[in-house]
Amino acid sequence: MTAETTDANSAETTNAPPRGGARPSERALAPDLARGLMLLFIVLSNTAFHLWAARYGPSGWQPVDGGWLDRAVQFTMITVLDLRIYPLFAFLFGYGMTQLFLRQKAAGTDERAAVGLLRRRSLLLIVIGLLHSTLLMAGDIVAYYGLLSLALGRLFLRRGDRALKWWMWIGATLMAISAAQPIVTVLLQGDPGAVGDAGAEPGADAYAAGEESWLAAAGTRMVAGAFVTFVAAPASLIGGAYVIFLLGFWAARRRILEEPGQHLRLLRRTAVIGISVGWLGGLPAALAHVGAISVPDDAQSESGVLTALRDITGNAAGLGYVAAVALFAHWWTRRQDRRCARASEAVPMVMAVMAVSAVGRRSLSCYLTHSLIFAPLLAAWGLGLGEHLTSATMALVAVGVWLVTVAGAYALERAGRRGPVEALLRRLMYRS
Repeated sequence: MTAETTDANSAETTNAPPRGGARPSERALAPDLARGLMLLFIVLSNTAFHLWAARYGPSGWQPVDGGWLDRAVQFTMITVLDLRIYPLFAFLFGYGMTQLFLRQKAAGTDERAAVGLLRRRSLLLIVIGLLHSTLLMAGDIVAYYGLLSLALGRLFLRRGDRALKWWMWIGATLMAISAAQPIVTVLLQGDPGAVGDAGAEPGADAYAAGEESWLAAAGTRMVAGAFVTFVAAPASLIGGAYVIFLLGFWAARRRILEEPGQHLRLLRRTAVIGISVGWLGGLPAALAHVGAISVPDDAQSESGVLTALRDITGNAAGLGYVAAVALFAHWWTRRQDRRCARASEAVPMVMAVMAVSAVGRRSLSCYLTHSLIFAPLLAAWGLGLGEHLTSATMALVAVGVWLVTVAGAYALERAGRRGPVEALLRRLMYRS
């Protein structure tokens, strides 16, 4: 498929009704595998918010107490995961939107009807996300990206590649300017603490995990969820953060994840450069957090220069992670074609890849399941186990929760059933 086929002016439309969702034969390994691994990264990156009795550092996100193993976990989180998973999610979200749009067009659906279908999906995701943030976890990202998809789908899905590239450059420029402001201020004044506020309320407080009343905690979470959805999401559009979303649009039009073998050079460069830049950008904050380097608290705060550096380089890391998964999927597919699973020792790895991909096909159900387990288990209004865990033990719990979803998704895959939330979403989307 060429880029020109996506141009709205050359699109041939019919009055065919919208077709259903993706069939199993239409799914590619790389997107599903990336979503499955993304959920592991998400559940790990959310661990700090459940340690409600911990003492948080200047950033307000990671604890500063614990032994050497806890410090190692905190160091890894800051370098590898914090502010690196949102770009990964945004890219895959945009990619999936375009896949759905192109499938509808290929089936003869009118473009306006296809965009309307995606608009309905976005509105449903906003409702699901707001319910999730109010009832269980304030850090919900479903409503946030639902609102972004509502705006960006309406504005860009029917646009040609030329317009898409122009707006990606504009978004990248806005992001660079936003990130450069605190860095330039620090360089001009020669003081790393010239920007930032270490005395601000820790961001983890918005999760209200330490609140003993579920009703009071729900009120705090509802306000936090509404702020993230209706204030932070529109602000990210103004600040240019939409560029990662549009990159997902662009990549899906070229089937980069479905056909990684046709884009190996691009994927290799993106993986190596993106991950290297992302990890190097998080390294100063991680070193400062564990006390390896001396940096003013204001510089480490949420509005400080080290967070700005982590934020802008996190986009590169997120794209690098997607590219790395696509390269693995290409290698794995070729390996399976050659071996045809004839070696018995390869069976456990085959099952592992299938299980993680099954999580990706049921990503929304698995994502919500994290909170269904975490919230009553860890919050003060539930069993309150978050009070007794450390960064290291909490990470183990997170991996355990993810493995529970892997087992459940694999069982559903074997039974030929969708995830419960995906089934509900499809029924409401397609009204059948």
